[in-house]
Amino acid sequence: MGIASSRPSTSVEDYVKVIYDLQERGSGPVTISRVAERLAVSSSSVSGMLRKLGELGLVDHQRYGDVRLTPTGDKVALAVLRRHRLIELYLVEALGYSWDEVHDEAEILEHVVSDQFVDRIADHLGHPTVDPHGDPIPTRDGRVVTRETRLLSELDPGTGGVIMRVNDTDPDLLRYLAGQRIGIGMRVELVERQPFGGPLVVRLGAGAEQREQSIGVGVADALWIAADA
Repeated sequence: MGIASSRPSTSVEDYVKVIYDLQERGSGPVTISRVAERLAVSSSSVSGMLRKLGELGLVDHQRYGDVRLTPTGDKVALAVLRRHRLIELYLVEALGYSWDEVHDEAEILEHVVSDQFVDRIADHLGHPTVDPHGDPIPTRDGRVVTRETRLLSELDPGTGGVIMRVNDTDPDLLRYLAGQRIGIGMRVELVERQPFGGPLVVRLGAGAEQREQSIGVGVADALWIAADA
């Protein structure tokens, strides 16, 4: 299985993918410390790599400033995310993996599979637009179908919507959600927000299956909702 020699190194791909993901989720400026936290490396290591990415024309970053991908960096990141998210979906749909198992596998495979292989996966799965966690899958030409979503933690009491996306970086969180029967496509309404950073009371599901339960703020910060109009 040949891979184009022009493909960036694994470390470059990992960095641009994380920067894009942080930008895409819109949870504040992308900083060195946030990138370091996501990649579990030191801030000095991130600073060094950002200099290299700048020399490659992949990022714009001024000292002590925010990190932003250039159009070329966006293109590289979208190619990696397409491979990653299609592999995750294939592992779930074809090989029976659970949604908490696929992220680490895809982290390895995304760097070694060819674009032809990934295109075959897309064909086999019917050209899906989201992965098992609701993350959008870029098209071959780098387009992304965007959806208007908000974090559950940002909703006002009495409002709700449908869970469209779940942060996939913590397998323990995904296992917790599965154990609580909370997943993509489920309706959720914020009933009450406990004071002083306490848990949120939510109403889950609809009809006879509807139930109320408390969830922590950390869980609510991982659920992206298509809010009711």
